[in-house]
Amino acid sequence: MGDVLIALAVVAVLIAVAILTRWVLLSRRGSLGSEEDRATYETLHTAALASPALRSGLDAESVAKALPHIRRLIAARTVGITDTHGPLGWAGDDETEATAELVTVALETGRTQASNRVVVAPLSIEDRVVGTIVVVDDRASAGMARTTTEVAGWVSSQLELAELSASRTALMEAELRALRAQISPHFIYNSLGAIASFVRTDPERARELLLEFADFTRYSFRQHGDYTTLAEELRSIERYLVLEKARFGDRLKVTTRIAPEVLSLTVPFLTIQPLVENAVRHGLERKPGPGQLTVIAEDAGAECLISIEDDGVGSDPETVRAALAGRNSSPSVGLANVDERLRTVYGNDHGLVVETAPGLGTKVTLRIPKFTPTTAEGPRP
Repeated sequence: MGDVLIALAVVAVLIAVAILTRWVLLSRRGSLGSEEDRATYETLHTAALASPALRSGLDAESVAKALPHIRRLIAARTVGITDTHGPLGWAGDDETEATAELVTVALETGRTQASNRVVVAPLSIEDRVVGTIVVVDDRASAGMARTTTEVAGWVSSQLELAELSASRTALMEAELRALRAQISPHFIYNSLGAIASFVRTDPERARELLLEFADFTRYSFRQHGDYTTLAEELRSIERYLVLEKARFGDRLKVTTRIAPEVLSLTVPFLTIQPLVENAVRHGLERKPGPGQLTVIAEDAGAECLISIEDDGVGSDPETVRAALAGRNSSPSVGLANVDERLRTVYGNDHGLVVETAPGLGTKVTLRIPKFTPTTAEGPRP
């Protein structure tokens, strides 16, 4: 997934260069720059206009939006795009019959094909040929063949970004479904048991707990949005701890310190809640006597520093390292899942930091950037 972020950064730089070029040209007194300046700007600007459509994938809708800009990049009379099944769209005259044979050869060989009036360059994602760019022009030449091949390479990179983005989104959705599935049946069973124990002795308390349970499950299993605010995540954690306190009684001590300025921070959905559940279930529940859970969210400049600490039974550090690396099925609730999602969204420098030892409790720390680049899947500042 790091490659996805690097590629997206390259695209962002390309667009930024186009904007900067335009600004430089317009800022010159009495001139829009040299012919080379104007040509550079037009090329970058046209590529920037075509990019959004291409990054939605290779289909008739995206092709219809991108083709006018691609035709302008190549400066040809007619430009078309095909997939492996046939034409997806044309800008200019329809030349499907005259180009069908060259398209077939380009798809089969993965190499640019040319005749007197036609150039066909393959579109590839990794090692797969997924389509072609077809150029028809009476001025077809070796130079136009090179231009078409270069543009096809650029279009291929945009399509690869689209596929990687879709794969990334699908992976995150699968991880989120897996995390929901890991929400402890043990917790659900014990919560309902605790509620039932109050039905006769304190019906009002039972009613309050039942409402907390309903709100907790509604949040945990909601179907929309991969992101939430820190405030919403903390409200869900509060409901969870109310239910656990009903079961543990005075054995469970909770301290929270939350900086008000970080409450509106956007975080991946179900990022902190599984860590709190892990601390209670695998740290404090196994500890005889009372246990202390501390949840802190601090303003740390450009980041929010969040820690979940318990004084429970702790764990072997090597077991935790193996779990985070995916080498074993540690009895933690979503620890590796949360770590992977954080690294996917923010980069490898923002994974979980776990400090633990047998009998000495556990502290899990994570850093959430306050401002991150906006993407279709990512958080907004």
